[in-house]
Amino acid sequence: MKPLTEYRDYRRCMQDFYDERKRTCSFTWREFARLAGFTSPTYLKLVCEGKSSLSELGIERVASAMNLGGFESAYFRHLVRYNQAKDDEAKKNAFASMKDIADANKIRVVDGDAFTYFESWKNPVLRELVAMMPGATPEAVAEMCWQPVTADDVRKSLDFMVSVGILQRKSKNVYVQTEKALIGNSDVMPLVLRSMHREMAGFAQKSIDAFEPQERDISGVTMGIDREAYEQIVRELDSCRRKIVAIANMSKEPSQVYRLNLQMFPLSKNTKQKGEE
Repeated sequence: MKPLTEYRDYRRCMQDFYDERKRTCSFTWREFARLAGFTSPTYLKLVCEGKSSLSELGIERVASAMNLGGFESAYFRHLVRYNQAKDDEAKKNAFASMKDIADANKIRVVDGDAFTYFESWKNPVLRELVAMMPGATPEAVAEMCWQPVTADDVRKSLDFMVSVGILQRKSKNVYVQTEKALIGNSDVMPLVLRSMHREMAGFAQKSIDAFEPQERDISGVTMGIDREAYEQIVRELDSCRRKIVAIANMSKEPSQVYRLNLQMFPLSKNTKQKGEE
């Protein structure tokens, strides 16, 4: 069984515990259930198969049956909450708790660094901004952000980005960007990126009134299309985004941080789908 902090699915964790015990002794689902205090001999098997879930009391019982103590018990509790969360906010909060527990015990969580980076608009914005302001104090950097941010927020963000290698500290208050990218591969990343997109979409809405038209560009088109056209448009948007990044990278003396949102979403149901009202 691998270390607990490497799991993103508590059911897989329980199954691995069961399989490992079964290899070394005559362990059964009945015995596992008995250790956890459940009367149904197949209950935990159903949980591992995704046909049932754990209650808060059940979480504690299973953690005890698996001999999880100390921080592992707390980590398992939040792992179950992460998997059983009903919405993105609850799921995000559970993963953040998992990461805090792992950090406190000097254990790295898979995709944890990428989660932290994309969890807030502050990190990507400050990464760009400090490269334009060599020698600027955290207070001065904070004042350059349109969205509220404190000097302490700036310090914490910069320290984090230096620690994961996407910024390099050359001297006091002088930072340069590295070529390293933070990439996440688990189901955590779509979750935190959705949160980032919501945050940035909110900023875009506010920009309509906050900035003069010559300082921002907001446009849109409403159209009727089929699936083939949709997929072709998405490819064009992706190509356009890549070209824009290339243009941005050619900036000789960047002086301001901008955000570009590319958004395409349905405004109606699919009229060709059967059975819909």
